[in-house]
Amino acid sequence: MMAETVVTVDPPNRAGGSPAGAGGAAAAATAGGGGGQTKPESNLNWLKFNTQYFITIPGILKIVQVVFGIICMACASPALIGGTHFFLFVVVTSFIATLLWTFVYLLGIREVLNLAINWILTELINTGIATLLYFIAFIVQLASWSNLYGHGRGSNIAAGVFGLFNFLAYTAGTYFLYVEHRSAAV
Repeated sequence: MMAETVVTVDPPNRAGGSPAGAGGAAAAATAGGGGGQTKPESNLNWLKFNTQYFITIPGILKIVQVVFGIICMACASPALIGGTHFFLFVVVTSFIATLLWTFVYLLGIREVLNLAINWILTELINTGIATLLYFIAFIVQLASWSNLYGHGRGSNIAAGVFGLFNFLAYTAGTYFLYVEHRSAAV
């Protein structure tokens, strides 16, 4: 039978000034209920909410895109015909991507991660593809439901109209990202 090895690592005691080397772990263990204990450091110190982004025009556009995406999903669900299947695919995919970008800006992930990623260009490509897909999707949705009558027609036409509004929001977002990318490249 193999012996189990347990390794515990204590953070350095910053209040007491004792080094974490020789005797540091023992000093931290014997401090017990004394007044020299400090609150352990959190692993989420980098987490800062960047709400200032959402008062800018691109930030407001992201919120509008998310809200219109929710309305489109609510109006078009459940998908009753093939055109609505494609419409919902575009809406849900774009919604998830926009939600991810919203969290990237909200949590300040761009500033924290030191990766060799051109964030503006990546978001520009993502938003441009979503714009093109929304253009096709709202036309397919409105064309599919324009000559049908019966259950779900009104809500699906409303979904197509909100898809048009979201297409315009994504178009504006693409434009502002393009302007920002061009100004950063110069």
